[in-house]
Amino acid sequence: MGATIITTEDLSEFKMELLEDIKDLLQDQNGQANKKWLKSNEVRELLGISPGTLQNLRINGTLPYTKIGGVLYYEYHEIMQVLERNKIHNRL
Repeated sequence: MGATIITTEDLSEFKMELLEDIKDLLQDQNGQANKKWLKSNEVRELLGISPGTLQNLRINGTLPYTKIGGVLYYEYHEIMQVLERNKIHNRL
């Protein structure tokens, strides 16, 4: 097995790529957090749930929403409040 030599230039290139990846991740996270209203597909992606589960959350009143025309909108801060209200604290 041959030895691989890592140069200062290689490390600098790696650092720039890593910083760019971190910047992209932060922009993705802040993109939804800065939006006041999210559409159904954004909520499903945020929570990692199916369309049926989202519908059940609407029907049983867990997740408030606004309907304009045929489009459903959810407030980001209300989604976060639902998550906080339903947080389970394990006592060991």
